[in-house]
Amino acid sequence: MILPVIMAGGTGSRLWPLSRDLMPKQFLKLDGQHTMLQATVNRLAGVEALTPLVICNEEHRFIAAEQLRQLGQLDHNIILEPAGRNTAPAIALAALTALKKETDPLLLVLAADHIIADSQAFTAAVRLASDFANNNNLVTFGIVPTAPETGYGYIKRGNSKGAGYEVASFVEKPNLAVAQQYLASGEYYWNSGMFMFKASVYLNALQQHRPDIYAACELAMNEVNPDLDFIRVNKDAFLACPDDSIDYAVMEKTTSAIVVPLDAGWNDVGAWSSLWEISAKDSSGNVHQGDVLSTDSGNNYVLAETSLVATVGLENTVVVQTKDAVLVAAKDKVQDVKAIVQQLKAAGRNEHKIHREVYRPWGKYDSIDNGQRYQVKRITVKPGEKLSIQMHHHRAEHWIVVSGTANVTVDGKDTLLTENQSIYIPLGAIHALENPGKIPLELIEVQSGSYLGEDDIVRFSDRYGRV
Repeated sequence: MILPVIMAGGTGSRLWPLSRDLMPKQFLKLDGQHTMLQATVNRLAGVEALTPLVICNEEHRFIAAEQLRQLGQLDHNIILEPAGRNTAPAIALAALTALKKETDPLLLVLAADHIIADSQAFTAAVRLASDFANNNNLVTFGIVPTAPETGYGYIKRGNSKGAGYEVASFVEKPNLAVAQQYLASGEYYWNSGMFMFKASVYLNALQQHRPDIYAACELAMNEVNPDLDFIRVNKDAFLACPDDSIDYAVMEKTTSAIVVPLDAGWNDVGAWSSLWEISAKDSSGNVHQGDVLSTDSGNNYVLAETSLVATVGLENTVVVQTKDAVLVAAKDKVQDVKAIVQQLKAAGRNEHKIHREVYRPWGKYDSIDNGQRYQVKRITVKPGEKLSIQMHHHRAEHWIVVSGTANVTVDGKDTLLTENQSIYIPLGAIHALENPGKIPLELIEVQSGSYLGEDDIVRFSDRYGRV
C-alpha cells in the first residue's frame, strides 16, 4: 500500500506579501479554490493510497489541521517538527511513524507547495515508480525540462531500466550555458524533490550512509506524545539531529537510485513570475486575480486581495495587494523580493511574519485598527469553539457582538450575549469566550492598555494544548 508523505514545512519569502512566516505558500490558494496543501492531497485521488502523513512546523499546526479537516483527511496524521532539519530527518520521522502504523508501506514523498497541471500523468508516473520501489529501489521523479532553467538542480540519467533509468549523478544548479547543454542532450531532468521507496529501504539506506541522522530520529520517535491530531516527537533529541537533505544524505550515495521521468506541467512556484507563466491570461497577456481594472497594460500579474487595483500603461509588472502591504515589482526582478523581506526583519517590523488577518484553531481575528494604547480587532469564533481561559497583565478589553451568540466568562460568572450587546473585561480578570451557537460568532474587540502584544496572555486552560 502507498502511504503519501507530504512535506509542508518551510517559510518561503519569495511570494511576499501574500506568503508570510506564519502563512507560507503551501497554505495559500494560488491557482484555484484549494490551498496548495489541499491540492496536493486532492492530486492523490487517482492513486490507491492511505490517508497521508503531513509533516509541518509547530507554528503551522492548526492551519494544516484545519485544511486537512476541510477535506476529511485529518486523522492523527500530522507530524510536528520542533525545528527544521531539512528533508532527510523529516522523511525519517515519517518512515518510522509509518512502520508503527503499517507493514512497510511504500512512501510517496511529495512537497506541499508544487503545482502539477496534469494529474493523470502524475498518477501514471506514480504507478511506474511503485514497480521500482517494490523491488527495493529508491526512486526519484525527474521533471522533463522545458527550458534551460538555472534555478533547479538536475539529475543525469544512466542506463535504461524500462520505464525508468539508473541515476548517473545529481547535479547542482548550473549556469545558463551549461543548462542549455543539459537541455540539448536530453539526458537530464529537473530535480523535483519527490520520491518513492519502502519505509524500511529508506531507513536502511539512511542508517548505512548517515547513521547519525538515523540515530537522532530513532531517539526522537522513542518518546512520541499524541496531542489532538498531532504527533509530537522528542524535542531535545530532534534538535540534536544534523541538518541534511535526502539528496546529500542518501540519494547521491546509494547504488539503488532510479529516476522516473515526469512530464505533467510541474512548477514549484518559486516566484510571482512563475504564477504568471502558468496562469490563464487575457488578450493582453495579463493575469488578474480579484478586483482589478486595467487599460493600455500588458503582460502583468495583478492580485487584489481586498480592494480595487487599477493599472494604466503598465507592462511586465507584478502588483500584489494585501490588507497591510502592496508589492510592485518588475516581473524579471521578482526573485529579489526576498531582499525586501530582509529589510522588514532588520527594521523589526511584522509584515514579513504575520498577516493582518490571523487564523487560530477556534477561528480567526483581523486587526482593524491600532494606535497608542489601543487596538481594535474583528474576531470570528467557529460554532462550538472556545478560546482559552486567560488573563492579561497590561490590557483591558471591551467586546461587542456583531452577530451570533457569545458565552462570556469573567471571574467565574457566565454571561450570554447576542447581537448588539457588549461586555467589559477589566485588566487582570480571568475570562473566556465561547460560541455555543450554530453559526459563526462575530464580535469587535477593543483593547486598551500600556502593552497590547499577543504575548500578554496567561492561559489557565486550553482545549488546543497551548497552556
